Amino acid sequence: MIRDSIDSNFLYLFDNGDNNQAYKVFGSHLVKDKKGKNISCEFCLYAPNAVSVELIGEWNYFTEGEIKLEKIDNKGIWYINLAGDYENKRYKYVLLTHYGQKLYKCDPYAYHSALRPLQDSVVYDIDKHKWTDDVWMYTHPKTYDKPMCIYEMHLGSWKRTGPGENDFYNYKEIAKMLVEYLADFGYTHVEVMPVYEHPLDASWGYQVISYYAITPRYGTPDDFMEFVNILHNAGYGVILDWVPGHICKDAQGLYMFDGTPLYDYEREEDRENKEWGTANLDLGKGTTRSFLISNALYYMNYYHIDGFRVDAVSNLIYYLGNENRGVNNGATEFIKRLSYNIFNKDDRVLLIAEDSSSYPNVTKSTEMGLGFNYKWDMGWMNDTLKYFKKDPIYRKYHHNQLTFSMMYFYNEQFLLPLSHDEVVHMKGSLLNKMPGDQWQQFANYRLLIGYMMTHPGKKLLFMGDELATYDEWHFERDIAWDILDYPMHDAAQRFVKELTKLYKNERSLWELDYSYNGFKFIEANNSDQSIFVYARFSSLSHDHLIIVMNATPNTYDNYRIGCIEDEDYEYVEIMNSDKDIYNGSNRINPNPIKVTDREFQNEKHSICITVAPLAIQIFKPVKIVKD
Repeated sequence: MIRDSIDSNFLYLFDNGDNNQAYKVFGSHLVKDKKGKNISCEFCLYAPNAVSVELIGEWNYFTEGEIKLEKIDNKGIWYINLAGDYENKRYKYVLLTHYGQKLYKCDPYAYHSALRPLQDSVVYDIDKHKWTDDVWMYTHPKTYDKPMCIYEMHLGSWKRTGPGENDFYNYKEIAKMLVEYLADFGYTHVEVMPVYEHPLDASWGYQVISYYAITPRYGTPDDFMEFVNILHNAGYGVILDWVPGHICKDAQGLYMFDGTPLYDYEREEDRENKEWGTANLDLGKGTTRSFLISNALYYMNYYHIDGFRVDAVSNLIYYLGNENRGVNNGATEFIKRLSYNIFNKDDRVLLIAEDSSSYPNVTKSTEMGLGFNYKWDMGWMNDTLKYFKKDPIYRKYHHNQLTFSMMYFYNEQFLLPLSHDEVVHMKGSLLNKMPGDQWQQFANYRLLIGYMMTHPGKKLLFMGDELATYDEWHFERDIAWDILDYPMHDAAQRFVKELTKLYKNERSLWELDYSYNGFKFIEANNSDQSIFVYARFSSLSHDHLIIVMNATPNTYDNYRIGCIEDEDYEYVEIMNSDKDIYNGSNRINPNPIKVTDREFQNEKHSICITVAPLAIQIFKPVKIVKD
């Protein structure tokens, strides 16, 4: 029985933020007999500042005054065990506070939730799923020296069954369509925007109401488990977008839970996030730490989640994200404890910081830094998009916006994001950011995607960007899949398919991402022509690629570049975004390119190539077979 496990050790760990299995005590838990039949349900709630706690549910028509929980210790833990079968029953708590308030609250640890506009928790059997992903769980490797290309998704707007408010596919239906769709790409992971319960669709899941309850918009917790199971069996990792910093202020949620800021900050100036209309959680409190760290472990244990993209980390590091207010030591210590608990369970898990700050050592170990293993390179994203928005005639004046990233790249383990945030709120789609006529827009788009895929660092691309859509992302409708009927968009998708597969198959594009031996500029200063030449290396001898980027619509024949290999090799163009199959002008290098002993660009050998307009070209050395 749950009550028996609430001892002094449990309370000590919980109060100090070191309890990583709080969900096994708090919440609603079905009790079964030896035959597996539900015989009762235990309800346990932490509300230290409540005078009384009642339980109301659909079994008694939410009638108040009938079921009172017992306060079983002086810390403020309330408990009751009700005989009967309560599986899938809706319920809520009624708290009476010292201030005379009557609060109607969802269960913070509930495993399931009712579909909005209902605001109830749901009793759920979390242990019933039959997993078949043992091969994935036991054999998938760490990602540091492996390819990682993430497909970011909002499940409610990838594909929909219709235009209505609840016209969603089920988790399992989405998974089956998704693995079929991604089979032609080189993606390695799927990242889903928040899928725990949130009251407002327009928040995209970032304003949380129930951290432990998978949103019923797309099905049950078991359905989401099967979503993960299907993706694992198809070879894809699953990353969950996770928001430990702030919550929505709806009355039924964590906000001022027992009439006091139980999980949030005591001081209003720290608690109220007026920019977002949310409340900030106090990550220095032991109860909040236990709640959130347990939540992360819960998703690993019960949902087999492979990683967490942690939202708004700069807002955690600094109070309200304001560097002038100083470092929030309570939050940074929480992050370190989170990292310790996650990696102590599985050191292959991805812990990714969405961090726009310059705070150092975010991806260093907790002895040296915060303990994340990846950080979004927001600087790269901003500089890159600013550069690509410019008319090519002016790009020569902003050449360093594409070279600057390598000045700081090795400070952290960076991930390059082109995420949902860049294609909403009137920012324009990736295609619409591009200057020029239609042909040039698509050429620039291909160049942008090619630059991301060949730059050091892991990758993330938001759903729909692979189609080169004109429209921004809209959460209330699905992607404009019908644009694939138009040749320009079909060609753009084909380019992304082939480029992501090339990325996945060429180890020089990922193996030494975070090593100084993995990248070298061959030509970094040709601002007048806006041409960039760089090489990517693997640990294997003679295994490298030379990448040429031309950010203008000019074409150059017999353009000389330095190369790595000598005359025993020739170079083959293995990718050119200007090919006609991508709707380019087909200025390609169709034949192997001979190496000469002419020194050029600080290299002992060189080659002459055709440089295509607004294109990225990738060359690979091949040893000449002599008779």
